[in-house]
Amino acid sequence: MFQKILIANRGEIALRVLRACKELGIQTVVVHSTADADAMHVRLADESVCIGPPPSRDSYLNIHQIVAACEITGADAVHPGYGFLSENAKFADILAAHNITFIGPSGDHIRIMGDKIEAKRTAKRLGIPVVPGSDGAVTDQKEARRIAAEIGYPVIIKASAGGGGRGMKVALTEADLEIALQTASTEAGAAFGDDAVYIEKYLEKPRHIEVQVFGDGAGRGVHFGERDCSLQRRHQKVWEEAPSPALNAEERARIGGICAKAIADLGYSGAGTIEFLYENGEFYFIEMNTRLQVEHPVTEAITGIDLVHEQIRVASGGGLSVRQEDIKFNGHAIECRINAEDPRTFTPSPGTITHFHTPGGLGIRVDSGVYSGYKIPPYYDSLIGKLIVHGRNRVECMMRLRRALDEFVVDGIKTTLPLFRDLVGNADIANGDYDIHWLEQYLAKEE
Repeated sequence: MFQKILIANRGEIALRVLRACKELGIQTVVVHSTADADAMHVRLADESVCIGPPPSRDSYLNIHQIVAACEITGADAVHPGYGFLSENAKFADILAAHNITFIGPSGDHIRIMGDKIEAKRTAKRLGIPVVPGSDGAVTDQKEARRIAAEIGYPVIIKASAGGGGRGMKVALTEADLEIALQTASTEAGAAFGDDAVYIEKYLEKPRHIEVQVFGDGAGRGVHFGERDCSLQRRHQKVWEEAPSPALNAEERARIGGICAKAIADLGYSGAGTIEFLYENGEFYFIEMNTRLQVEHPVTEAITGIDLVHEQIRVASGGGLSVRQEDIKFNGHAIECRINAEDPRTFTPSPGTITHFHTPGGLGIRVDSGVYSGYKIPPYYDSLIGKLIVHGRNRVECMMRLRRALDEFVVDGIKTTLPLFRDLVGNADIANGDYDIHWLEQYLAKEE
């Protein structure tokens, strides 16, 4: 087991990883920018190292500073959390060159799954169902028209190196295709430094289903069930739940088995999430995230397994702690992402939190690194906390969530709490009857 882990992140995920390390008896080092000097994870860590000024490129994305912090403090492993350098293959390779363990998959696996075109090819080879579309990057209009005609309109053009909705455009007809292709390519080049795009069939009312997987790097793989992440705004997840209200036990076992086998065959090590669009009983691979997800707590709630503990165990060479038959699913869990944003316009709302009170009671978990008097800096993601609620079934979970939202108080800034209080009273949400477009359509009606 590791002696000392450096946590290369900030906010609630840095605190989440720190807690797991303490439970395992591992010393912790956190890095921070000058803007985060008073952050909770900095206060609670055994050691902290300031690695630069507020801009991410000068601090949390500064690989050389983070490696130097490891060497100065004697950290023998790095947990990257999510975001920042968590899916940076170069970072994983540099750590390996310095004999520091990256708590995650190999650089090669990060590269494969970080390229959306190569990821789709790999998924297809591993027996994972994929969305019909181009086999590689699309380079001209003639080729684009041919592919679109073969798979049928509407189609969606996506950035090969993209994510978060950037470099993504829908063409409903052939007349839309030329401008959609040009716009997506231009956006992709500006956002990711790579203007390669590909074409897929556009599913009109799918759900977003993702399967949590783990591999030991030596040919074993397991799945921890699925999460439904269909409630999204601009391709950003807002509300996640497990299990999905849309799947039955047979579908759950089928797609989980496919994903676990794929991870084993790939020789993958650590945590990963295989993401699908689901429509009319069929799953279609869209991407794989080679890291811990923001929404991992809902999986922990229904399985009782600490996924960060599992990451650390696998990275240290201890292998998986469970076999597939050991993983049991219990009840239902929902996570709401509490952002420092205006609940209607979603404009960021940095500032000082004057009062912060979290709900409690059976089945309630709040992952947050903020506190009363904490000043939210304007430089980073607006997520300030996650409310995770667990119940014996979805009805109990929804009722408990309603009660927890009523207790949650964040004063001094605007947050998305009012949005969730509206959602828990909506009939479609209560019935689990929604798709990836539902939330944006709901918000449009409210304007």
